[in-house]
Amino acid sequence: MGTGTDPKRSGALGGPRAQRLGYIDWLRGLACLGMFEVHAYDAWLGGAARQGRVFFWSRFSGALPAPLFVFLSGVACALVTDRMRRKGVAESKIAKQMILRGFQIFGLGLLFRVQEFALAWPAAPWTDLGRVDVLNMIGLSIVAMGAVCWLARTRAVNAALAAALALGVAMLTPPLWTTWSPNWLPWYLESYINGVHTMGTPQPWLFPMFPWSAFAFAGLALGMVLFADWPARNPGKAVAMLGASGVGLFYLARFLDGNSVRLYATYDYWHTSPNFFLARLSVLLMLMLVGFAYCQWGPGRLKFSPLMQLGQTSLLVYWVHIEFVYGRFSILPKAAESVPMATLGLGIIFVAMILLSLARTRPKGRGGEVWVWLRRRAVQLFGAGDALTEG
Repeated sequence: MGTGTDPKRSGALGGPRAQRLGYIDWLRGLACLGMFEVHAYDAWLGGAARQGRVFFWSRFSGALPAPLFVFLSGVACALVTDRMRRKGVAESKIAKQMILRGFQIFGLGLLFRVQEFALAWPAAPWTDLGRVDVLNMIGLSIVAMGAVCWLARTRAVNAALAAALALGVAMLTPPLWTTWSPNWLPWYLESYINGVHTMGTPQPWLFPMFPWSAFAFAGLALGMVLFADWPARNPGKAVAMLGASGVGLFYLARFLDGNSVRLYATYDYWHTSPNFFLARLSVLLMLMLVGFAYCQWGPGRLKFSPLMQLGQTSLLVYWVHIEFVYGRFSILPKAAESVPMATLGLGIIFVAMILLSLARTRPKGRGGEVWVWLRRRAVQLFGAGDALTEG
């Protein structure tokens, strides 16, 4: 979860080149919306509603927002690396900047855990401070990607190494969750490997490096290819090829899952299987095509896109919305609501996070232009006078 791509290249505003990377922000915003939906229904639905179709499909769709966030963090690292290399910045300096950014995100993840513990005190156990959340994992993944960019001095080697690491992490996940579990480590360190926390066995609701960092390395590999010269000159063809590759990868994942050959003593498709990693990665590749088409030829060309706006401030809206859904300041009673009420709450969260995002980006970029546009419309509609005019 970053703060968004460069507005000069990524928004719905500006010329064609600006729109070519708008889909990165749009996809981040889509992940934000998916995250709001999963969290809202999980936190607020109660009674029979938790046995219904809405809750089932909400949980099923929850398999995508987190991988999309992590994957896009790798794409963003590739974009930053590409820009700095084109400016002639030394590889060591590029790696240093990326590693420092990774540790910054990791530190924010630790700070987030402290905040959650403080707000839930005295009910929260102290072990919650050591829980591995998505920010912790993304931060360490960015550190690792910085090391990859330092070791690989060319685009091709960088892409190949990142792809190999993505596959390696996916392949090592099943044994590290079972037969090779590093249970000789303290739980707060082992948890970063397999999400064991204090439960004795890996917990699928946590975000350990195995398998989650595989999505970051995959994003880095893809970004290194996507921002090369030919794809940069032919973005439509490049992204179409990605979408087609996603379809092929999905059928490959299905074939491997149905194959009688088993490499692991324990096969858990939904949590540790490399085939499930490939299936989710295939969907992410297809979403890249959907996002590009939406922003290049569809409604994404409009002056303002709510999802693009959210995508610019994904870290902020992630941090804040948690407190108003799961935290002490939840806007609805937890585990007690019907589907209509939880859906209403989801709508409130969505609108509130857009307004928060606009407030964050108001001084610059698309957010500032939208703010001015809203004020002008208010003057025209309500005759608000000088109090709402520019300046």
